[in-house]
Amino acid sequence: MSRITIPTDDNTVEASKPLLVAVHKQLGVMPNLMKLVGHSPAALEGYLSLNGALGKGKLNVQLRERIALTIAEYNGCDYCLSAHDYLGRNVAKLSTPELETARDGRSEDANTQAALQFALRVAQTRGRVNDADIAKLRLAGFDEASIVEIVANVAVNVLTNYINNVALTDIDFPVVQAKLAA
Repeated sequence: MSRITIPTDDNTVEASKPLLVAVHKQLGVMPNLMKLVGHSPAALEGYLSLNGALGKGKLNVQLRERIALTIAEYNGCDYCLSAHDYLGRNVAKLSTPELETARDGRSEDANTQAALQFALRVAQTRGRVNDADIAKLRLAGFDEASIVEIVANVAVNVLTNYINNVALTDIDFPVVQAKLAA
C-alpha cells in the first residue's frame, strides 16, 4: 500500500485537475504516479512540462524508454520499471530482449549502448562524468544537444524513481521488479 495517499477524483487538489485531465486525454488512463504527484500542482506541472518538452527533443521514444529502464533498474524503482516496460512494449514497440538489456544499460546497437552507458554513468557519478565518458558518446554520434537531453532524461527519471521509492506507489501496470529486489 502506498505510503502517500493516491487521491481519488473527489479529493484531488483543484489546481491539479486540469493537468490530470490532460494526462488522461493523452494516455487514455490515469497512472497512480500522476495522481500522487498531483498532491503538488507545482510538482505535477514541472514534471509534465519537462517530460513533454523532452518528448519533442532529439532523442527518439525508443531511446528515452531505454534510458528510463536503465535508470529505474539502477534506482530499484519497481513502479517505473513496470510503467516503462509497459510503455516500451506498447508505445516504443521494443522487444522483450531489448527491454531486458536496457535494464542493464546495454543494447545490441552500439550507439544506443553508448547512450545507455553514459546515462548510467551520469546516475552512478551524480553527474560527475569524465572526459572519456563524453568522448565515447561523441564518438557514437551524439552531439551536444543530445548529451544535454540524455542528462535531462536521467534527471526526470530520477525524479519519478525517487517519488515512487519514497511513496511506495501502488503499481497499476503489469508488475516488473528490480533485479536487486528479485
